[in-house]
Amino acid sequence: MVKLNKVQLKQNKNTHRINQSKAETNTELKKARKMAHTLDLEGITKAISGMGVDEGALISTLGNSHKDHRKLFRKASKSFFVEDEERAFEKCHDHFVKHLKLEFSRFTNAVVMWSMHPWERDARLVKKALKKGDESYNLIVEVSCTRSSEDLLGARKAYHSLFDQSMEEDIASHIHGSQRKLLVGLVSAYRYEGNKVKEDSAKSDAKILAEAVASSGEKAIENDEVVRILSTRSKLHLQHLYKHFNQIKGSDLLGGVSESSLINEALLCLLKPTVYFSKILNASLNKDADKGTKKWLTRVFVTRADHSDMKEIAEEYNQLYGETLAQTIQEKIKGNYRDFLLTLLSKSN
Repeated sequence: MVKLNKVQLKQNKNTHRINQSKAETNTELKKARKMAHTLDLEGITKAISGMGVDEGALISTLGNSHKDHRKLFRKASKSFFVEDEERAFEKCHDHFVKHLKLEFSRFTNAVVMWSMHPWERDARLVKKALKKGDESYNLIVEVSCTRSSEDLLGARKAYHSLFDQSMEEDIASHIHGSQRKLLVGLVSAYRYEGNKVKEDSAKSDAKILAEAVASSGEKAIENDEVVRILSTRSKLHLQHLYKHFNQIKGSDLLGGVSESSLINEALLCLLKPTVYFSKILNASLNKDADKGTKKWLTRVFVTRADHSDMKEIAEEYNQLYGETLAQTIQEKIKGNYRDFLLTLLSKSN
């Protein structure tokens, strides 16, 4: 039997270790290839695309994945990751990080808003609208014109508590010109909610509104009488005014009578709130909607789900767009966010 010297023994040990390492590497590669074969790239991409996130799909796929599994996902997802060739790794696009944070937050934000007292929720919505500026003033119109007198008064009380000032003075200090007069008037309202209407007053107001709309060079939002009518009259009175206006003018009052979108939206909120909310929902569910518009979806659900008009909104949506609201939510929204919205919607049934 040939005896091996110490050098030969050491070489043999090194060779054995190298062969063992290669075998382990090959085993890992086979394991990675096997996992890669079963990797549902399309499913993962779908789970994090669109509105909401399919948490269940992510847990079952990415949660159980191997590191090589995730590397393959990063390399294959060019819209989410970019290869840093110099440093040899795949890094997230900034827009992908922002997208994921936003989509994961939709469910959280909806739960937080739903948990709030309705007065606080509305007060915070008005404050946010003031911070965002002109493009969000329609939200102040929505809160002012679709809430009951008691709920609007409650929102003003909550505003005192939260921000140590009145809603009216905050609006007056942030907004100027004709918009200020209208919005302060709307949030200050405490409308009569009884079932009596003076028909002659409704007809007179309809004539005033018709004349204001017809006056060349004068914007309806700058007319004190128009502001008075919209900010003080009961919603039932305005329904009768609507009928008389259409008879006098031969055209629909809701057909866009003013250069001011705030006037037009105030009229729609006061006269046909279910149409208003249906249009808001449809805009928020449009695949091309911007980030701000998509947030309207949560707002409508959490502010209306406790009210009887949520059922009417769903019926109006079906009439306007030919599909049920529940069906649209099921198809376009994902995960916990979808389930929460459907739960809120089911309350109206």
